[in-house]
Amino acid sequence: MAQKKKGGVSEETFDEFLASQGMLEACEDHAIKEMIAEQLAAAMAEQGLTKVQMAARMKTSRRQLDRLFDPAIPSVTLDTLRRAAQAVGRSLRIELV
Repeated sequence: MAQKKKGGVSEETFDEFLASQGMLEACEDHAIKEMIAEQLAAAMAEQGLTKVQMAARMKTSRRQLDRLFDPAIPSVTLDTLRRAAQAVGRSLRIELV
């Protein structure tokens, strides 16, 4: 359990707080997806790709691509991420840390 400092300020980290509320995993998933979406959007901008063109390269619909860019939708498959990365000439790397 987190200890209290003098003056009543908690030493609990934000991650510890989120974990105690049962929200840490969902917040991490949201952040990871948002970072990947930002990287894909930057790569698309570098290449001057529209979402329609990107969807065509991925052999998917614009609607599916929008789901990839929406951090509120957590279910994105590795295959979708891999195809998105390949569509902008990148590779997908996943690590355990």
